[in-house]
Amino acid sequence: MKHLFILLIFTFTFFSCAQEKKMVEGETAWQKKMNSEFKDASKSPLKEKDLKHFEGLDFFPFDSAYVVIATLERTPDEKPFKMKTTTSRLPDYVKYGVVSFKLKGLSYKLNIYQSLELMTKEEYVDYLFLPFLDDTNGEESYGGGRYVECRIPKGNELKIDFNEAYNPYCAYNEKYSCPIVPRENYLPLKVEAGVKVFKK
Repeated sequence: MKHLFILLIFTFTFFSCAQEKKMVEGETAWQKKMNSEFKDASKSPLKEKDLKHFEGLDFFPFDSAYVVIATLERTPDEKPFKMKTTTSRLPDYVKYGVVSFKLKGLSYKLNIYQSLELMTKEEYVDYLFLPFLDDTNGEESYGGGRYVECRIPKGNELKIDFNEAYNPYCAYNEKYSCPIVPRENYLPLKVEAGVKVFKK
């Protein structure tokens, strides 16, 4: 009887841990990393009340069709500008270039940017910022658009993985100041990839 009791305790503990682990898992390594960071109170942008009930972000299923190899046209003569944000903060950005790619058989172009502040940090010296709007905004995804991170390539080909499109932090907490996606970076189609809208 004692052995049966121990077995029941072990089984309950195992499945409880497995269930808890499942809450912060994802379909890809990137999704798992995102969920892990959001569950970590020291890194999470979530409000305390939302963090208590957090079980994981909602993602569109991974779709290789949204991993594109874009052509990067650099625009070295661009002047820095103040990018609008959700607050009065106006960070300095510069348009690094234009990326051209195909999605669902159609051709698109987006502007890609560099943050002048991040450029001063060694780990972000080759960091590129790709904010975009699409037809899922306000329904399946956050109304203000989403972001994708890229790195400066050696040549003129740039990999863009829209499966790693994420919401700005202000989608979770209004205390954050987030860049507003420029209107010219609108994609007239549904990008059913990446993080979905956060349901509080």
